Amino acid sequence: MKKRFCLALIIAGFAGFSAAAGNPQAGKEKAAACGGCHGEDGNNAAEIFAALKAPKLAGQLPEYIAKQIHDFKAGRRANEQMTPQAQAVAEADIADIAAYFGQQKPTPAEGRKDLAAQGEKLFYKGKGRPAVVAACVGCHGLKGVGRGDWNRTYSRAPVVLAPALGGQHAAYIAAQLKAYKDGARNNDPAKVMRDIAGRLDEQDIAAVSEYLATVVR
Repeated sequence: MKKRFCLALIIAGFAGFSAAAGNPQAGKEKAAACGGCHGEDGNNAAEIFAALKAPKLAGQLPEYIAKQIHDFKAGRRANEQMTPQAQAVAEADIADIAAYFGQQKPTPAEGRKDLAAQGEKLFYKGKGRPAVVAACVGCHGLKGVGRGDWNRTYSRAPVVLAPALGGQHAAYIAAQLKAYKDGARNNDPAKVMRDIAGRLDEQDIAAVSEYLATVVR
């Protein structure tokens, strides 16, 4: 019963957001301004990430990209660089930009092998007592491809529950998990990620982040 109640909260949390399908061809030109931070094809180099802390967007679920832009615009998520950039994006262009980046293929980053094995186990098997964490793969999909097809499972499905993570910069994943953990980031409906991140320790966060950075999807 408790599991079903949690799922109901997740579904309700995402049911209020919808994103229209965009045109990736039109989005390529519109996304040009994003390339300086995120990379022309959404695969920014490690040195660019180190300087700007901007994530890769290549292969990300378009619905997730659109939701984050809307959240930045509405103040539900804050970032010194991204908030003003999002404010400048026209509503009519958001879906096209998201569609363009969603069609690009992500390139894997390098990860620490000593942590990647531990992170792979956490991603696919979760974590046991005392701080139980369900396997990340259940929401984020095999190889961290993300999941936007919840309509196959639920009659009233959320548009997006879990973003694509495979190939993302390890430091970015770690930073977001820590932000969820301490509440600095709180735009996750039903506090799903805040609850999960709150049960991860520093070693867990480092390990799963290093693993996901190396994944080819």
